[in-house]
Amino acid sequence: MIDLHSHLVPDVDDGARSLDGALKAVGRLVDEGVERIVTTPHFDASWVRDPARFDARMDQVDRAFEELRAGVASAFPDLPLGRGFEIMLDDPFPDLSDPRLRLGGTRFVLVEWPRLRIPPSTPDVIERIREQGWIPVIAHPERYASLLRNFPIVGAWRRAGACLQMNHGSLLGRYGDEARTAARRLLEGGWIDVLSSDFHARPHLSTFVSEIRAWFAQRELDEVFELLTMGNPSRILADELPDAVPSVTLERGLWDRLTGFLRPGDA
Repeated sequence: MIDLHSHLVPDVDDGARSLDGALKAVGRLVDEGVERIVTTPHFDASWVRDPARFDARMDQVDRAFEELRAGVASAFPDLPLGRGFEIMLDDPFPDLSDPRLRLGGTRFVLVEWPRLRIPPSTPDVIERIREQGWIPVIAHPERYASLLRNFPIVGAWRRAGACLQMNHGSLLGRYGDEARTAARRLLEGGWIDVLSSDFHARPHLSTFVSEIRAWFAQRELDEVFELLTMGNPSRILADELPDAVPSVTLERGLWDRLTGFLRPGDA
């Protein structure tokens, strides 16, 4: 597996608090079958417009990441470790030309909408980013509180040129029933390109990797799981567009029946 969303750089955000904690988190991911990591500290897009703040943040993360990379090279010499950022688009039109902002220096950039809410005109923001030459990967769309009430926006994001990354834990109920329902709808429709951990170096979350593999296996969706966790992440890191993910049929849970289950073609 390849993981493209995590918070393992020590003491730069709400993820790993120390190098020792970061290395333990990496070890847990490796034990669960992760073979390559691109870790993604938080970054506010508005910082790009403030050169002093931008440079300070980059220097902070650069130093901490080099410390992490040296530790990983010693403890896990066969594990490729890269970096990007999870960029909160508090400024909808940032300059993303610095390769450190993007996933492994590719054209792909992991982004999220502010405060887990979907602002107006998000397809326009995606189109603007694409016009600059970059490909936005929307982090954990299933976690946005208003997604179920405005599910057709997913199709608009895709048509504007975005990719979508889902968190493992969403399908398992880690973020609540509403996020789980949204995650299942997205998976049913073939809207998701990548599955990642969003691991914040908290020990109890490491089990999600093996649990999510079992979740797919129980539903005979092993090929879909491989595409979401290996095939498409590999393509992204090779700077290639992800392959299309097929739609699937999932059984309805109680929450899905209570909230009304939107079929894949309705988005």
